[in-house]
Amino acid sequence: MLVKPLATEVAMPTTPTLSAMLITFSPDDPGGWAHLAEQATAADRAGIDRLALADHVVFGENLEAYSDPRTGGLAGGRQPTGPDGHWLEPLTTIAHLTAVTERIRFMTGILIAALRRPVVLAKTLATIDVLSGGRVDVGVGVGWQREEYEAAGLDYSDRGAQLNHTLEVCQTLWRQQVAEHSSDRLQFSQIHQMPKPTQAKGVPIWVSGTVNKASMRRLARFGTGWIPWGPDAADITSGIAKMRAAVSAEGRNPDDIEVVSSFAVVTRDDGSLDVEATMEPVPRLIETGVTDFRLGSGFNLRALDAEQRVRELVAGFHAVTGR
Repeated sequence: MLVKPLATEVAMPTTPTLSAMLITFSPDDPGGWAHLAEQATAADRAGIDRLALADHVVFGENLEAYSDPRTGGLAGGRQPTGPDGHWLEPLTTIAHLTAVTERIRFMTGILIAALRRPVVLAKTLATIDVLSGGRVDVGVGVGWQREEYEAAGLDYSDRGAQLNHTLEVCQTLWRQQVAEHSSDRLQFSQIHQMPKPTQAKGVPIWVSGTVNKASMRRLARFGTGWIPWGPDAADITSGIAKMRAAVSAEGRNPDDIEVVSSFAVVTRDDGSLDVEATMEPVPRLIETGVTDFRLGSGFNLRALDAEQRVRELVAGFHAVTGR
């Protein structure tokens, strides 16, 4: 049975945040991954608030499914590597990177959480949270690839319910000193799992998806934030309006929910950074309801070889947001 949360469970952030993707995959062997620590520490020093990491555990060979919205893909999208692309596991990578950074937050964007056993995932995330001083968020989604579920021995058609189950067990173990759970999938009682995450209510969960009944119910029940997908990401104003109506119908106050949206980095004809043009859409996005601003097309931590350019973007963001 769905238990609707109290509207006051999650606090709305008071300041917008600036984030970026950290690319932890490669079409072929990159010859080493030391650049990830270099990029993360540079972003940390420059003032980026959060880095997001993607997830894939295995690949089948039907990569065209990524472009099929009916199975969770993106219309017109293309998987960034072939089946033999090199993908680092994001939670392991985050654990490594939190050890070499000081203040920047890390999140999965997204983790196919249902592929992990819930009790182990809860422990892993709590451990990273404690060791990092509360600098981890977990973005989750159902994914698009049937073969990943089949390789894990899971029913692809049941992936939404499996994700809900995973999140419920994680939050139970994070929030109950003596935990118990009873469902048709799992039963336990008088279970202790310590340490708890340092963040109140546990590691923040960001739910990815389009505005549909299943994902919005998941967001209302578990979510600190929303990662829009597909047409709702492309038209973020409409997407947020639909999301707010949907979670309100589930008994959740939409003012409590953070929202990610990407915006492009603008360069001039000579290749120099145009900070003013880059930040032009930010005030409008704030009015729309965006809280986490992800540097999108035109931004690549590896390509931006001058840390000063990242500092300029951060300074421009602070100027328009009043930070």
